Amino acid sequence: MKLRVPARLALAPAVLALLLAACSQAPSTDAAATPAATPDAPAAPAEAIADEPALDPSAVPAAAADAPADATAEAPAAPAPAPATPPSGVRFATEGEQYDLIPGGQPFEPLNGKIEVVEVFNYVCPACASFQVLVNSWKASLPADVRFTYVPAPFGGNWDPYVRAYYTAEAMGIAGKSHDGIFKAIHIDRTLKGERGSDTPQDIAQAYAAFGADPAQFTSTMASFTVNAKFGRAKQFIADHRVNSTPTLIVNGRYKVKGRSWEELLQNTDRVVAQVRAGG
Repeated sequence: MKLRVPARLALAPAVLALLLAACSQAPSTDAAATPAATPDAPAAPAEAIADEPALDPSAVPAAAADAPADATAEAPAAPAPAPATPPSGVRFATEGEQYDLIPGGQPFEPLNGKIEVVEVFNYVCPACASFQVLVNSWKASLPADVRFTYVPAPFGGNWDPYVRAYYTAEAMGIAGKSHDGIFKAIHIDRTLKGERGSDTPQDIAQAYAAFGADPAQFTSTMASFTVNAKFGRAKQFIADHRVNSTPTLIVNGRYKVKGRSWEELLQNTDRVVAQVRAGG
């Protein structure tokens, strides 16, 4: 479902609660995708099973020590490994309730000891604009072992130039400071059209000039080999992981997080991250 935003929408949680439905758009025909599922009501996960006590050598009967060396006795079975236990105050997520498992899913970047959280987004998506308000504060408090990565969604039409714009800004070192500003230019100031029309590369480059970009260089870089390669990689990741709506959060390429509100989506992401960290 494509959402339309009022002209003076302010990116404040109280107003942006009107945009809780995700943007969705069918990817191009070469990207196989399944319809987005409606999140089920979450259920409390099963209680973690306590670790089994270790065997106490002193509890072995004395007679066993006197047995002949060649005596044949069946060795006791080793205790099954106890399931991972969540940290205090944290509940693990449940498949089908807080996340869907992605068959064969792979992280966007090599993990290198990190836990990866990918947000699939696009600047033209009103739901992504509303979600960004919460994402800013949430990702600022992430632990050091969690890596947050934006992957812009090339769903065709006016979505695609903004994929190139994001990777151009990244190549020029201004993606961080321009990120919120491009949402604002589209959804609040309306100096860019987003889904309301067609923004040319020159239009987009002019918007990035406010963040230090040279418009001519920005336009040229949008069509560069490097940006084309990153565009193709984002498109392949989205096709492989069957993403057909934004925003979508994916942990380690394997867990597509579910939630009925932006707050619940982030809470469930925290639970999946804790579960991955504990080896669950």
